[in-house]
Amino acid sequence: MTAPSDVDQRPLLVFSHANGFPAPVYRKLFQALEPAFRVRAVPLFGHDARYPVRDGWKPLAQQLIHYLQQECHGEPAVLVGHSLGGYLSLMAAHAHPELAQQVILLDSPVVAGWRARLLWLSKRTGLGERFSPAAAAKRRRTQWPDVAAVQTHFSSKAAFQQWDPEMLQDYSRYGTTATPQGRALAFEREVEYRIYNTLPHQLGQLARKPFPVPVSFIGGRSSREIRMAGLQTTQRLTQGRLQWLDGSHLFPFEFPQETARLVEHAFGMANSVCHPSLKTCSL
Repeated sequence: MTAPSDVDQRPLLVFSHANGFPAPVYRKLFQALEPAFRVRAVPLFGHDARYPVRDGWKPLAQQLIHYLQQECHGEPAVLVGHSLGGYLSLMAAHAHPELAQQVILLDSPVVAGWRARLLWLSKRTGLGERFSPAAAAKRRRTQWPDVAAVQTHFSSKAAFQQWDPEMLQDYSRYGTTATPQGRALAFEREVEYRIYNTLPHQLGQLARKPFPVPVSFIGGRSSREIRMAGLQTTQRLTQGRLQWLDGSHLFPFEFPQETARLVEHAFGMANSVCHPSLKTCSL
């Protein structure tokens, strides 16, 4: 009998992307993770008619669950998600803990308490749109003559100026598709807009009891989203397994190598027993 290869012995890591950023855009991060993990990813959330965007994102979480069951054959995976993807990973692991070894949240702070009630009210009244990325998504440019024009356009935006150059190149290339007119965003603007407007407001309930698998959190020190959401519920959910690095909400695109190192460390923390005072580290 042939001994299993080193590749086969690596843990399975299933990555879920942020809103507006298809999985192939994370290519450099995946490459940095691959020495330690077998990396798989749902290519695109929200664009499959079987899993429509609805309030609370349950169909999107179901898309991830079906991917784990069908494409990964039910093998328990390390679920890593950025922003939207972190919340979907959390929802999938809560519904089917047999499919998850652990969850690692990349700047996906759990909204609870008065902030959750405010989120619910903002969805009901529509007032929250003016304060969320939904407004920008609604106006986002979607067409360019070529890949070079895409890169020139986004490199001039403040939110993209801190990106790793290769990640920005990959966003220009893999975040768009070819059209008769040139290039168009692969992530449809209307889908991105609907996802922002249907944020789940009940995720705080997941932290009321011990979560069925370990949860860790990695955040950007300059993340506006963390400041808005607060961290009390996330700290309770993760039992103190928090790590930080310099960067914004989009830190996986700004520091892919460093993000990969912290994901590996989070994986190790959740698989070891250590004093709570040792569970927070930084880069």
